[in-house]
Amino acid sequence: MVVKRPQVAVAVLVPVLVMFGIGLWGIDRGGMWRDEAVTFQVARRSLPQIWQLLHSVDAVHGLYYLLMHPVLALHPGEVALRLPSLCAAAATAGLVAALGAWLARPRVGLWAGLLYAVTPMAGHFAQEGRSYALVAAGVAASTLLLARAATADTDGGGNGGGDGDLEDAPVGRLARHARVVGWCAYGGVVAVTVLLHEFAVLILLAHAATLTLARMPRRVWRDWACAAGVVLLVLLPLALVSSGQADQVAWLRPPGGGTVERLLRSFTGPTQLVLGPYLLLIALALRHPFTPPARRGELSVPTVALPLLLLPPAALIAVSRHWPLYDDRYVLYALAGAPLLAAAGAERLVLAARRVGLARREADGLMRGGLGGAPDPAPRAGAGPDLGTGPDPGPELGLVRGVRVPYAATLAGVLAITLAFVSQLPVLREDRDPARRPDNLAVVSAAAAQRMSPGDPVLFLPSLGRRSALAYPKGFHGTRDIALEEPAPVSGTLYGRETGPDELRRRLAGLDRVWVVAEPYALKSAWYPSDPTERVKLTVVGEEFVPRAEFVRKGSILRLYVRRAPTM
Repeated sequence: MVVKRPQVAVAVLVPVLVMFGIGLWGIDRGGMWRDEAVTFQVARRSLPQIWQLLHSVDAVHGLYYLLMHPVLALHPGEVALRLPSLCAAAATAGLVAALGAWLARPRVGLWAGLLYAVTPMAGHFAQEGRSYALVAAGVAASTLLLARAATADTDGGGNGGGDGDLEDAPVGRLARHARVVGWCAYGGVVAVTVLLHEFAVLILLAHAATLTLARMPRRVWRDWACAAGVVLLVLLPLALVSSGQADQVAWLRPPGGGTVERLLRSFTGPTQLVLGPYLLLIALALRHPFTPPARRGELSVPTVALPLLLLPPAALIAVSRHWPLYDDRYVLYALAGAPLLAAAGAERLVLAARRVGLARREADGLMRGGLGGAPDPAPRAGAGPDLGTGPDPGPELGLVRGVRVPYAATLAGVLAITLAFVSQLPVLREDRDPARRPDNLAVVSAAAAQRMSPGDPVLFLPSLGRRSALAYPKGFHGTRDIALEEPAPVSGTLYGRETGPDELRRRLAGLDRVWVVAEPYALKSAWYPSDPTERVKLTVVGEEFVPRAEFVRKGSILRLYVRRAPTM
C-alpha cells in the first residue's frame, strides 16, 4: 500500500487538535489539589533548593520538577502548571495516531488517536499538574521509535556492499548509521521517560513481548538489549535513592477485586454505551487469525498494542499484591494500547464488509452474464482489499453515494467516535469540577482569609496540612505558624521543619486561642502519630482547648479552639 504523506499528516494532526481542545476546556478550574500543590511550590524553588529536597523526598519526581522550574518561573499560575501536561496529552494522541498509521494505515491511526483523545482518563490527566501525561507521551514516542528501529533493522539495511559493489558501500554505511541513530533515539526517549517516573520501566517488558510476538531476528534483539541495558543503568541511581524514600507510597493498599474492572473502564470508557462496542472491537482485532505478521519480523497493531495494554498494569498489580505500589495513574501510559486495538478491530470490520460487497458484486455480475448482460469490469490488478489506495469499488460498496469507500469508512469511524464523545460528555464535564479532586486548597485558603485575622496563631495538624498555606499564602497572610521552626524551601523538606515538642508546649502555653488546619483523619481518636511534635499538638489542643467554630471542606478542616475556662 502506498501511503500518502498528507493522509498521515491529517491523521496525526486531527487527534492532536482534538485532544488539545478537550484538555483546554475547563483547565483553569479554580484550585489546585494536594499533589499539584507540591509541584507548584517545589518547582518554584531555586535549583539548589530542589536538589536539596530530592535527597530526602520525591526523588522519583525530580526530573519533572526541574522541567517545571522554568515554566513556572515565566508565569506561576494554575494554567501554566497544567499546560505541559496538556501539550503532552495532545502529543500522545498524535503519537498514537502515528503509530497506527505506521503499523496499519492512516485511517487506523486517525481512529486510534481520536479514541485516545476522547477517553475521559486521558482528559483527566491532561489537566493534572503532575508528570503522568508526560510519561504517557514518552512511552508512546518510544513505542513508535521501537517500531521504526525494528523495521529498519529487519529490512536488512546495513549489509550494503555485501556483493562487493563499491557503489553500495555508502548506502550500506548510511543504513547502518540510520539504524544506530534509531536505536539511540529509542534508548534516549525511554531513559528520559523512566527518569520522569521510574514505574515506566515496565514498558521494556511490553516491548520485549512485542519483539517476541513479531519473531524478530537476533540482530534486532541485540540492538534492543543494548538500548534497554543503557536505560536500566540510567535508572539504577534513581531506583536506589527512591527505595530509601518508600514511605512516600505507604498510603497505597494492595489491589482489590475491583481494580481490574475499574482500570478497564478507565481505559475504554466508563459508560456502558462505549464499553460494550469498545471491547467488541478489541476482540475483533484479536480474533483468530491473530492478524499474523506476513513474514518473520514484521510488526502489526496487535503485536505492539496488546503487550502495551496488558503487561505494565498486570506486572504492577502482581507486585502490589505483596508490596503495594499500584495506582491507576502509574500505568496511564498503557492506555495507548486500547485505542490502537479498537481501531484495528474497526479496520478489520471494514475489510470484512468490503469482502462481502465484492462477493456480492461478483455474484451480480455472474447473474447478469448468465442473462446475457455484460459482467462488471474486473478491478485493476494489484488493487486487492486495501482500502487506502485501491480504485473506487462503485456505489454498491460506498456508505454514502458518490463518496469513495475509504473516505466513507473513515468518516463513519469518526462519526462513531464523535457519538462516543457525546455520550461521555457528562463524565468529562463532571471531571472539570474541582470537587472531583481529593481536595481544593484554594477553598481552604479562601476560608482562612475570611475567618482569620492578622496575628492569629495557626497550627497545622499534621504538618502536611501546611500545603494550603504554601500553595495559596495570601489566605494566611499575617498569621503566625506556631509550630514552624524552618520554612520548607530552606529546610529541604516539602512542608517545613517544625520545632521540638518541648518548645511547642511553651509556645502553646501562652495562647488563649488557636486556629487548627487539620486533615480529617488527624481529628479522629484512632490516629496516633509517631512524631512526638504531632502528639504534643493533639495532647495540648485536646486537653487545654475547646472548639469554638469550624469550617469543613473536602480534605481539610479549619477549627478555632479557645482555651478552657479554669475549673474551680
